Amino acid sequence: MRPSPLIDIGFTPRLSALYGAFFIVAGITQPFLPVWMAAKGLDPATIGIMLAAPMLLRVITIPLATRAADRHDALRLGIIIAACFAAVGYGLMGLAEGAVAILLAYSFASIGFTPLMPLSETYAFKGLTQRGKAYGPVRLWGSATFIAGNLIAGVAADLIAPRHIIWMIVAASGTTLLASLALMPVSVAAHATDPLLPVRRKLLRDPVFIAVVVGSSLIQGSHAMFYGFTAMQWRAHGMDGTTIAALWALGVAAEIVLFAFSGRLPPLFTPTVLMMVGAGGAALRWAGMAFDPPVLVLPLLMLLHALSFGATHLGAIGFVARHAPPGQSATAQGYLAIAMGLVMAGAMALSGLLFETFGSFAFMAMALAAVAGGACAFVAYRAGGDAPV
Repeated sequence: MRPSPLIDIGFTPRLSALYGAFFIVAGITQPFLPVWMAAKGLDPATIGIMLAAPMLLRVITIPLATRAADRHDALRLGIIIAACFAAVGYGLMGLAEGAVAILLAYSFASIGFTPLMPLSETYAFKGLTQRGKAYGPVRLWGSATFIAGNLIAGVAADLIAPRHIIWMIVAASGTTLLASLALMPVSVAAHATDPLLPVRRKLLRDPVFIAVVVGSSLIQGSHAMFYGFTAMQWRAHGMDGTTIAALWALGVAAEIVLFAFSGRLPPLFTPTVLMMVGAGGAALRWAGMAFDPPVLVLPLLMLLHALSFGATHLGAIGFVARHAPPGQSATAQGYLAIAMGLVMAGAMALSGLLFETFGSFAFMAMALAAVAGGACAFVAYRAGGDAPV
């Protein structure tokens, strides 16, 4: 039964502001942080390792943050602390010189930035469900500001020295911290007698849950080559920052359309079906990128972002939200984020080596990863993964 809507005094606008601020940071860092690192003198292989290493911190930071949020019913506080770490860490990156110093500062920022997403997703699903509201139309504001971050950074990359891009990230991180302070409390607590450890063990032993987590991680991890090296490749081909930002924005605009209409999708599009659709879109997208397509083809490939990322994200997040045991919502989202971080870390490090050796043809490895992820989603679907908990 759908819960009765609660009186909403600013919950949705505040959540939208958090998503908006968080994704401005992502919109700048994903395409242009590698450009900043290159301007600091790092080669592609080192950049790949640099981008991958902090992702490994997810194994420590995310379970600590999500389990603490569940155990102490402190989602809002967890988000605030994580946002504070991220803002300070990016500030330290701006002052760092040399690969070791940059790595240490980036790792400090990642201690906060990596748990922000699973904590925020848990906060969003709990708060929106309590108010009878859909997730997609609120989440799309994050995608919209991702485009804004892309465009701002793209124009700025043509106007300022690449070494100064980091200060835009610092400013956006500060805005995320301010947005987190404005959040309203949301409870994730189950009954006080619910035993935490047995529930965790049951979740980790659920083969359908594992299949979905692994499948989503492979599909999203297949974006590593795109996130890490596409902007560098396109700039080498003579594209300016504004054109690169516009291409990224096109892909995210397609994602926004999917999020906006996600509540109206036919019942056929269950979580695991959405993941399989995402896997197919990703495989097609990366196979096209592998052959270094002409500029006129790139917009078509970017539109597939609605499937490769958007459909996969909606499917995985929706599945985890439905299957999370009482009082374990943040922990379940944390497991998904940890797996995605590990796969993305490995894929990012591998991408640096593959890109240096094979150039754009290295995207074929990403296509294979997407196909493997789709196979995992199919296993979950055949095992009844979309049945009600």
